[in-house]
Amino acid sequence: MAVVVAVAFAVGTLGQSDQRTTEERMQDVAATIRCPACGGQSAAGSDTAAAQAVRREITERIETGETDDQIRDYFASTFGEELLLTPPRSGVGALVWIVPVVAMVVGSAGLVLAFRRWKRWG
Repeated sequence: MAVVVAVAFAVGTLGQSDQRTTEERMQDVAATIRCPACGGQSAAGSDTAAAQAVRREITERIETGETDDQIRDYFASTFGEELLLTPPRSGVGALVWIVPVVAMVVGSAGLVLAFRRWKRWG
């Protein structure tokens, strides 16, 4: 069953190009980049001059053909990783993605064991 789902997913995504407009892509990317002048707000959600400059830069890079990841990489390399609102999926930043999953698995296993013991005593 897993193989069928994987093949269906692969076939469904092959040949599909990005159908988003430049404005939609800009908003999506800007939502993952922190506004340089705001506390924790994204560049998409801020009206400061700095956020507007970030959005203009994103639009220019989209129009030159850069991918969303390339644009995020540009901002991270120019202004630092802390400008990104989403943690990286490799290195130490990967722990942010891995630790919650591991905690859920361990917690679920603990609950299963507790319920089995409880059932034996009941």
